[in-house]
Amino acid sequence: METKIQTVDHVAVVTIANEQLDVSNTGAFKTQIQAVIESNKNVIFDMSAVRFVDSSGLGAILAFLRRLHDMGGDLKLVGLTKPVRMLFELVRMHRIFEIFHTADEAVSSFGSMRAQTVLAA
Repeated sequence: METKIQTVDHVAVVTIANEQLDVSNTGAFKTQIQAVIESNKNVIFDMSAVRFVDSSGLGAILAFLRRLHDMGGDLKLVGLTKPVRMLFELVRMHRIFEIFHTADEAVSSFGSMRAQTVLAA
């Protein structure tokens, strides 16, 4: 599993370089992302290179979202290709995840989320 990880404004941006996120590489994906989640509570998955996701890939993404929510963080998605976006809509996961066109938009949304939290306090 090929991933690139960078930190932007205290948000981990994980770029998934593989065209597929399926049973053949979900185990490696989980192992790599586990380390990211242990040190970051706000994470973005840039999925612009991903053309296919199966149920094991969807399950892994959903498990990371739940784990981050338990830690008081969030997971946002960026750059869903048309086939992946269609799958997310089919299984209604587009209602669970915030999906953005660019990483900059997603990173900014974390900033506005922090501002709302401070204002609400």
